[in-house]
Amino acid sequence: MQYQEIRADYNKETIVVYQAYNKHIAMPAIQHQSFQKPFSFHRMTWIKPSFLWLMERSNWGNKSNQECILGIRISRAYWEEALAIGVLTHPDEKIYRNGWEWEQAFNKAKVHIQWDPERTIKGAKLNVRTIQVGIGRELIGDYNERWITEIKDYTPLVKKINSLRKQGKYKAAKALLPKEKIYPVSEQLAASIGIG
Repeated sequence: MQYQEIRADYNKETIVVYQAYNKHIAMPAIQHQSFQKPFSFHRMTWIKPSFLWLMERSNWGNKSNQECILGIRISRAYWEEALAIGVLTHPDEKIYRNGWEWEQAFNKAKVHIQWDPERTIKGAKLNVRTIQVGIGRELIGDYNERWITEIKDYTPLVKKINSLRKQGKYKAAKALLPKEKIYPVSEQLAASIGIG
């Protein structure tokens, strides 16, 4: 039976989310500690608190235009505000009364929430589903200017962990992974986004 939870590297004030970009977007973001053009401010951008999920998605930074892995530390207050207004990318019958109600909410939503299978360090799917959050263009300016407290280059770490994986040294590779734990949310918020 699958269930959904948010696992993340977080502290009292902030949470780390991950994004993968090419060097033309990543390097200026690291230098300025905010996104600059050619980053697009006119389309949804997806942030993911699961390191291993992004590793699977980006093939450990080997996919085209996903060579640079950024760890973006954002305010938990803004993160939770985004979750509170988020609409799932599918019509969960436990949350929406019918497909029409979901469709109306989805089309108006400034934040989209999607649940995907969590991954192991070998890339295998787990029964646990992990969250990714789409920040709509109406909020990208705020995301860039207010939410972000730090942008860190995780690319060297990714390459090191992947090298250990390729050598079969999984214990050593796992020791280098970001320390993620279950992220606490209120019962009301959990119910609204399908945690459980």
